[in-house]
Amino acid sequence: MARVCQVTGKKPITGNSVSFSNIKTKRRFLPNLQKKRFFLAEEDRWISLKVSAEAIRTINKNGLYTVVKELRAAGQTI
Repeated sequence: MARVCQVTGKKPITGNSVSFSNIKTKRRFLPNLQKKRFFLAEEDRWISLKVSAEAIRTINKNGLYTVVKELRAAGQTI
């Protein structure tokens, strides 16, 4: 699977590494992804998601079932 968050859609972006002498070379900024298991109480099962740290906070705030419903409405299989 690619380095993309399943909830927020965050993915790597590009930028420059800038040295002390101001020489610029291309680099990638990777999202802070974690592979995490969540217990979905409504379906009485565990699900594994590849999520960013921001997505974990979103799940804590809105609830796992709400986030999963939005993902399924967008056409993603969980």
